[in-house]
Amino acid sequence: MYDWLCLLESCESTNTWALEQLSQLKHGDVVFTREQTAGRGQFDRVWHSQPGILTASFVLDLPVTQLSGFSLIAGLAVIQAIESLLPIKLQLKWTNDVFAAGQKLAGILCESRLQADQARLVVGVGLNRISVPEFVTQAISLSQLSATVPDEEELLTHLRDSLLRFSQYSLAELLPELRAKDFLYRQIIEFQTSSEILIGEAAGIDEEGRLLMRLPNGIEAFRSGRVLRIHKSEWENQRK
Repeated sequence: MYDWLCLLESCESTNTWALEQLSQLKHGDVVFTREQTAGRGQFDRVWHSQPGILTASFVLDLPVTQLSGFSLIAGLAVIQAIESLLPIKLQLKWTNDVFAAGQKLAGILCESRLQADQARLVVGVGLNRISVPEFVTQAISLSQLSATVPDEEELLTHLRDSLLRFSQYSLAELLPELRAKDFLYRQIIEFQTSSEILIGEAAGIDEEGRLLMRLPNGIEAFRSGRVLRIHKSEWENQRK
């Protein structure tokens, strides 16, 4: 057993458990369970995690200045870890979903606690290893993408190593790679802000990690919000 791995038989959420035990955990520690009963996703959505879905939380110590946009950095780290193990190509859907073949493969949830100018960050990863979450449409697993699937230990080790390595870079340094993996780029999306729903063309990601949208009055940047829908006609056109 690795000294950085905390294996739980069962828990409601690895992120919740890690945050509650944060004072006992150190940089690089990983909390892992095979039975997560009440996982949390972005916008307080429940992450259904039956057997076959790898659920783990990774503890990182970072400067507070690096927190903004870190879910994008974490997404790149997850992509790099998986692509280093399997001959598949992945993309990142702003801000925290890893996609393969137009479907969701993994979700990421970053939560932090601040200590002066330092932050303790918990990066939760839910990865569809050999099954997909129940009641979730447009999802795909590694077993559907590859004849061979890495075991849990190998995936956890590669994910940890990749997150530790990527955490040393700023968003600006990773921007070219981020843009190359941008799943939404040039697709027509339906986007919900805190006050309205917009429809426009995704125009990339800026140096602050904001989503750019081409709207009737020009390009606007959004730091937060939710992509409600990708117009199917645009996705089908991209695949042709």
